[in-house]
Amino acid sequence: MPVLEKFREIIIDPAIRKKILEMSAATIDRLLKGEREKWQVRGKSTTKPGMLLKSQIKIRTFSEWDENKPGFIEVDLVGHDGGYIDGFYIQTLTATDIFTGWTETEAVKNKARIWVFEGLKNHRSRFPFPILGIDSDNGGEFINHPLHEYCLAESITFTRSRSYRKNDNCYVEQKNYSVVRKMVGYRRYDTEEEQEILNRLYRFLSFYTNYFQPLRKLIKKERVGTKVKKTYDAPRTPYRRVLEIPEIPERTKETLTRLYNQINPAQLKREMEKLQNRLIDISVGKKRLRREQNGVQKQEDFVYNLSEAAESILRIDSYVRH
Repeated sequence: MPVLEKFREIIIDPAIRKKILEMSAATIDRLLKGEREKWQVRGKSTTKPGMLLKSQIKIRTFSEWDENKPGFIEVDLVGHDGGYIDGFYIQTLTATDIFTGWTETEAVKNKARIWVFEGLKNHRSRFPFPILGIDSDNGGEFINHPLHEYCLAESITFTRSRSYRKNDNCYVEQKNYSVVRKMVGYRRYDTEEEQEILNRLYRFLSFYTNYFQPLRKLIKKERVGTKVKKTYDAPRTPYRRVLEIPEIPERTKETLTRLYNQINPAQLKREMEKLQNRLIDISVGKKRLRREQNGVQKQEDFVYNLSEAAESILRIDSYVRH
C-alpha cells in the first residue's frame, strides 16, 4: 500500500487505510475465497519418465540439501496444451528457491531437453544468488545427460524426487498454480508469437511476484489431539527475505533495493494485463480458425460421401440392368 501511495496510484481515507492495515491475511483470504473458487480450474499432467539416468541421479535427501540457505531450487514444467495434448505446444519452466521463495518463469518451445536446458541456464542468470542445487521430477526433459554433465561441471547438486510423489516438489508445484496458471490460464499456446508474449509477460511477473507478493513459510507442524497445528513465520516478499541474508553481498542488496524503489507495481499490473489480453485475442482467433477449417472439412466430407453414394447407386443400377 505505501508503494502504491508513493506513485499516487491510490488515495485512501485515513480511517479506511487504518482498517485495511489492521486486517489479517486470514481475513483477506476468507473475504476473497468465493472469487478465487470461481476461477479455479484443473489441468493435466504430461510428464514422461526419463529412465536412463535415474540410477545415477540421486533422490533428494536432507543430508545433500541445505534448505536453510538460498540457492537450492525446485524446477518443473507447466504444459499449455489447452486441453488437447496432440502436437507440440509451449511449456513454462518454473524455478523456485526453497529458502526465499524467489521464483522465475520462462516459456520454452516444447518439452525437448535442448529447450529446457537453455531455459535453466537463463534462469540461473536471473536469481540474485548462486544456484547450489536443482531438484526435478523424473521426466526425461530433466533426467538427461546434458543437464547432468552441466551440473557436475558447475558443482551444482542435481537430485530428483521420488516417483509418483508430487509432494516432493511441493514448492514449485504451488508456484505452478499461484504464479503461472493464475497469470496465463489454461489456454493452448503453440506459436512463436505467443512464446514471445509469454516471456515478455514473465519478465514483468518476476518483478511483481518477487518484489511485491509476500509469502509465509511453514516453521513447524505439531499434532494436537486429532488436529495438526501449523506455525508460520511473518509474511515477507522474496526480495525482503534476500535482504535479510548475511551471506548475500551488500552490492547485490543495493542493486535490488535501487530497482525496487523504481518499480510501480500498479504500472506492472497494467503492462501484464495488456499482454494477457493479447494472448486471449490470439487464442480466440486460433479457435475461430479451427472452427472454420473444421466446417470446411465437414462440408468436403459431406460432398465426398454424397458422390460416393451416387457412384454406388449407379454401379448397382448398371449391374441390375445387365
